[in-house]
Amino acid sequence: MRPTEASAALAQAAIADEFAFFGDWSERYQYLIDLGRKLPPFPEEWKSEANRLHGCQSMVWIVAEGNADALEFHAISDSTIVSGLIYLALRVYSGRSAAEILATTPDYIAGIGLAKHLSPTRSNGLASLLAFIQDTARRHLPAQE
Repeated sequence: MRPTEASAALAQAAIADEFAFFGDWSERYQYLIDLGRKLPPFPEEWKSEANRLHGCQSMVWIVAEGNADALEFHAISDSTIVSGLIYLALRVYSGRSAAEILATTPDYIAGIGLAKHLSPTRSNGLASLLAFIQDTARRHLPAQE
């Protein structure tokens, strides 16, 4: 998923602005579901055990492509809310350099109140997704002498 904002920080600010528009969490959950439906198509052949993200109650598959200058993440879930969480994470991190990914704390999660409104299993799944993104970025950084 290509970023629509010029930086991860701008993406997080845009997410906060969008969620601030909604008055209650039932509206925010519906928006999250709607965002999940906007994920680009995910090739069936990528839905393999090798690409499965463990630590999620739902089925989640994720693939990373690119190099230290730009890492693209592609992901999908069988859960509509989890797909929305994936959409937000990819909006912040996909298409960014490894250095920018590692320098970006996922502040949008607390900023929009997600941390307080996710079940423990979804929180664990989101943490696994973010850890995968961070670990991938770390592996793509040039080795420090």
